[in-house]
Amino acid sequence: MAIITLTTDFGTKDHFVSAIKGAIYSELDAINIVDVSHGVAPFHISEAAYIIQSAYNSFPKGTIHIIGIDSELHPENKHIALKLDDHYFICANNGIMSMICSEIQPEKIVEINIHDRIETSFPVLDVFVKVACHIARGGTLEVIGKTINHIKPIKNLHPFVNDEKTQIIGSVLYIDNFGNVVTNIKKKFFEDTRKTRNFEISARNYKFDKILTKYSDIVNFDLEPSKRYAEGKGLVVFNASGFLEIAVYKSNSNTGGAASLMGLKPMDSVTVNFSKK
Repeated sequence: MAIITLTTDFGTKDHFVSAIKGAIYSELDAINIVDVSHGVAPFHISEAAYIIQSAYNSFPKGTIHIIGIDSELHPENKHIALKLDDHYFICANNGIMSMICSEIQPEKIVEINIHDRIETSFPVLDVFVKVACHIARGGTLEVIGKTINHIKPIKNLHPFVNDEKTQIIGSVLYIDNFGNVVTNIKKKFFEDTRKTRNFEISARNYKFDKILTKYSDIVNFDLEPSKRYAEGKGLVVFNASGFLEIAVYKSNSNTGGAASLMGLKPMDSVTVNFSKK
């Protein structure tokens, strides 16, 4: 049974998500629909790109991913469908796929051209659902679009490295439900630039010279629980998706998260300085 995932900025208050699911079930009753997220910040391309990249490869090969972010059709925002890593993605050509495509080359990209056959003011519901159901039935991409070779990039997707290779300037890519701050600095990129040197990570007035393996490494378990004082401490890890993340241990409504405590928001700079050795 085919799987269709949904990632949107529609939220859950309105009818949009249920209407999309209803339209899919009206075409295919034997289908699994999985919500990846409907809490993406409105029109936030890089946030959605991070969520998609982090989630898609947990699904079986052949899964179809509908991405409803900034999807209104106009001359500078065409619709595309692509096959990549044996998964299918349907979205607007607004840069949302450039994060994944920077690491994995798509097998096929088409610009969707069935709009003349579908009257719509809600393309995710009408166009993207039609394309997803076509693919779920075993249809090919060439039937619903013309082949293209390139997709639109996201600006400032990759961190900057100076000529001396002594500094990485990254940026905040995403803030998760715990207030953890995810940067655009990936572990391999960091280690390739570092080459075993000492480092200092700076975010506003906060500095770190150690990257922990896991969040609880901030706790000294040799001490009695009443003397550990770990909750609310800042730390840095590479998260499960391999991105450098600034966090606060066991952040909650009392301690606050890294984003609120450190005053960090999306696109803010995070700098790594390496010793010259």
